[in-house]
Amino acid sequence: MKKLLLLLYVLMAFLQMHAKGEGGGPLDLLKTVGTFFDSLSVKGLDRRYIDAPKKPWQVILRGNINQSDLKLRTTTNEAEEVMPLFVGNLTWEPRIKTDPATYLGFWAGYRGYGFGYSWNVGGDKGRILTFGATGGSYGVNLRIHWFDNDEPEVYIKGNGLNEVTEEGDVIFAPIEFNDKLEIGSPIKTRALFLDGYYLFNKRCSYAAAYDQSVIQKRSSGSLMAGAMYFHSSTEYDNDNNADLIMMMNDIGAFKTDQISAGVGYIYNWVPVKGLLVSAMAIPMVTFYNHYKMYLFNSNLKEMVQEDMKKEGWDKAIETILSMNDKDYKITPAGEESHTSNIRLNFDARLSITYEWNERIFINAFGQFCNFNYKTDNIKGRLNDWYINGSIGIRL
Repeated sequence: MKKLLLLLYVLMAFLQMHAKGEGGGPLDLLKTVGTFFDSLSVKGLDRRYIDAPKKPWQVILRGNINQSDLKLRTTTNEAEEVMPLFVGNLTWEPRIKTDPATYLGFWAGYRGYGFGYSWNVGGDKGRILTFGATGGSYGVNLRIHWFDNDEPEVYIKGNGLNEVTEEGDVIFAPIEFNDKLEIGSPIKTRALFLDGYYLFNKRCSYAAAYDQSVIQKRSSGSLMAGAMYFHSSTEYDNDNNADLIMMMNDIGAFKTDQISAGVGYIYNWVPVKGLLVSAMAIPMVTFYNHYKMYLFNSNLKEMVQEDMKKEGWDKAIETILSMNDKDYKITPAGEESHTSNIRLNFDARLSITYEWNERIFINAFGQFCNFNYKTDNIKGRLNDWYINGSIGIRL
């Protein structure tokens, strides 16, 4: 907050000078702001271990491989009220697991302050937007990932319809199914990750490992504090997905917000000049875990339940088999909000950087995040990992 106020003060002072004719034009403003960020990059650090490159601008070309694995789980005690093909206990576990996706993009910034954009070239239909602000001993990162999936992997376990005899008797038997399931309309997911870190040892730099805005000259480690905000929005509230919504206890969309904080450790290893290997791990306690579910009814569910009551199993099954997703219609049926108990999540990163000189460098780093949530009738978790490979130049 102090640094932000100082930055605002510098900008206001320059604007006042300019208004009085004492200052220069836009180039002078940029020079003033640049000097401020230059000082932030190595302020308070041990210059024997960490130094700032002479060229302040960075342009980086990135290749990215990532995968998101969202798993939900609902358990219904009276399955026949939801889906007439089952009786008794029913476990329904859709898993929105994308194939490993490939992205290409760029990152550009000044002294660790910049943004990047990547677009999909293989795998899921998605895009990634990133913002970063790093100094020598701190880092703040924002990553937004959009992707679609139209073939979720589904696990079903329960007593399902096995046979209907000529006399009309319905025979059930244990059924277990685990495979991809084609659905009427894609599941759309947006995940936002905002994290920040602070290193207590002034001889170790987060920025040297993860955006190369400073240079780690000697090996050093540090205790570090971290905090993370996670938001996800998953929507499949489309008419064509009425059958999926019915199996999900009428849930057609849900949003999750989590705030976590923890303490971990980072170590920057410099085996030879120009090579940096960095590893960090932070167990995090999620002390705020809130999610909202959006409920929907459908003509499919209404017809199935009505047929069950009036004419029994045969008619209900006939209705399910005769309707296709083009005939489905869903209608909003309210919202539910829940707050989960404190849970443990995890954040881990690994980075390798090599610099030929102060101008050209290559880097590869990966990150793994785990998020969990739970209510009375639904629980889930999201695993998200990605690996970046990049080549950059300082200008």
